[in-house]
Amino acid sequence: MRRFDDRCVGAGDRHWRGSARLATSCAALFGAMSLLTDWDAGSLSLPRALLWLALSAALFTVLLPARVTAGAGWLAVRSPWRRQTVRTDALTTVWRYDGVSSHLVLHDTYGHRLVLDPRVLAANPLIWHELDTGVRRSVERGTLLQGGDVLRRLGRRIDEETLRGVLRESGLQ
Repeated sequence: MRRFDDRCVGAGDRHWRGSARLATSCAALFGAMSLLTDWDAGSLSLPRALLWLALSAALFTVLLPARVTAGAGWLAVRSPWRRQTVRTDALTTVWRYDGVSSHLVLHDTYGHRLVLDPRVLAANPLIWHELDTGVRRSVERGTLLQGGDVLRRLGRRIDEETLRGVLRESGLQ
């Protein structure tokens, strides 16, 4: 299996940069406010400054969203901790877990697993298109054994949301 490279990306999350800037701003603001408050109280020392900076870095890491990219036949999710990649044209199962934090879990024939927030697909039609194209190939090849109905329902929901957005923006709703 060939290695997937971010430089060959067909589609990426168009909202990721804004979310990354927000995570950076929140972490920087937390660090600055913590340092200023500690300095104003007269208790700022080197160990305490290092502690505030470490806490700011931890906050940034927690707030930074996973970066989702897709290309012809593959989908990748990269977080600060790890990178997950699946072949969308060789999927075996797709599960959707709903609840407080809804997410999709995709498995391919190579044993790879990927966890993805379905809102990313709804917000990025190009990523959805790449996934949908790969799923169709999986169905044609007979590798998708479970979860085709999950993706069809998700596709209908994404199409409905897109249609509502187009109608709202055009003033026809």
